[in-house]
Amino acid sequence: GSATLSMAYAGAKFGNAVLCGLAGEENEECAYVLRDEAEGAKLPYLASKVTFGAAGVMKAAPIEGLNEYEQKRYEECLTQLKGEIDAGLEFAATTELAK
Repeated sequence: GSATLSMAYAGAKFGNAVLCGLAGEENEECAYVLRDEAEGAKLPYLASKVTFGAAGVMKAAPIEGLNEYEQKRYEECLTQLKGEIDAGLEFAATTELAK
């Protein structure tokens, strides 16, 4: 259905951004990436605009320019997201994928 089509489209856009970047054509696309603590990231992983280039991820854009309502909602989401990220990291650390 429409969810499958939406996921396929998102995957195609992401794949195209990565491959174009690796080919030397810098471009931006939204992606869920490891964040740099030095940038003041509140979580280790977060989705944002990412610049892809020949070496892969060149830069993840900071979360900024939020209005008061958006900032409040963002802060509310961080607690739940942190729990989900921590659970995923714990699972990955204790699970060996089938080869």
